[in-house]
Amino acid sequence: MSVEANKEIVRQFYAAIQREDYEAVASLCHKDFKFYLQVDTPILGAEGFVQSEKKNFDAFEGFTFKIETLLAEGNQVAAYMTFDGLQTGVWEGNEPKGARLHFSLMMLLTISDGKIIEKRAHFDRMDVRRQLTSAA
Repeated sequence: MSVEANKEIVRQFYAAIQREDYEAVASLCHKDFKFYLQVDTPILGAEGFVQSEKKNFDAFEGFTFKIETLLAEGNQVAAYMTFDGLQTGVWEGNEPKGARLHFSLMMLLTISDGKIIEKRAHFDRMDVRRQLTSAA
């Protein structure tokens, strides 16, 4: 596949997340999909990914998750993204306190057979925690 086709798969993937269409998200994942939230801690399969991430997105009704920049080479696509949302539900055991969460992420996605086979997320978890636990 071309790098442009790979970038389009990534665009479709994040558009499905933005719509909270988790069936479409899963359909864009390879049968051997691995999600790395941390360097050496994979979550296996599309179902595992959706389960781990849906609870995070559910805590921010009406969130935006925007691709700012996509870069691709070979079968890899790097996505610089921003997330913005008001906490409306429980996140990691923390009740909503009216906090708005805004942070950036770098994602590295690998494409195989027209599907995402690996996704690595990099962001400042402590900044996210600080924003949500320090709100009055």
